[in-house]
Amino acid sequence: MPPLPPTFDYRPPTDPWIDVVYEDDRLVVCDKPSGLLTVPGKDPSLADCLEARVQARYAQYPATKVVHRLDKDTSGLIILAFDKAALASLGGQFEHRRIGKDYVARVWGDVVGEEGLIDLPLATDWENKPRQRVDYERGRPAQTRWRVLARERGVTRLALTPLTGRTHQLRVHLQQIGHPILGDTFYAEGPARDAADRLQLHARMLEFAHPTDGRLMHLERPAPF
Repeated sequence: MPPLPPTFDYRPPTDPWIDVVYEDDRLVVCDKPSGLLTVPGKDPSLADCLEARVQARYAQYPATKVVHRLDKDTSGLIILAFDKAALASLGGQFEHRRIGKDYVARVWGDVVGEEGLIDLPLATDWENKPRQRVDYERGRPAQTRWRVLARERGVTRLALTPLTGRTHQLRVHLQQIGHPILGDTFYAEGPARDAADRLQLHARMLEFAHPTDGRLMHLERPAPF
């Protein structure tokens, strides 16, 4: 396993400041750029994040909170709730796996086959936090469905559906089958790590029941890579 990357100089993207995909009086869905934290870090230098930006823009909703998270380097769709009831409704859907989620990734190498399931239990690698690792004894169950979208000269573009929501799940699963995500500074090495200037992972689709009336919401934003 490569050493942890050095402490990064946090300079999140600012244009656009917030990219709104959908909004109403209960929630807002944003397309988070790669490089922006979802929630603030413990250090004051890590205060800038998607949640803080949305809270500032929508000051009329003082209870605004993110419903779920994406890694700093992952881009894509995130839901923020404007009130506690909406947060509870949407959070419950995530907890009970009633949310439809779909990601796109570009991975190193030619993946064999057209689709499949990765089923590897994951646990925190306590000696190398925040990394995660496969752990058959103490790990929590984790499953990821994958499907080939395109083959690009030694790189494979995949559609990924996480059936569970473990930390770094997609990144670890793909690294473990020999196809790390391009640009992944935690789990890729050498040419795979250096093949892109950002993590090539994007949350492109969310499907959920609206907290007001239960109507099905289906939102998409294509990958920027």
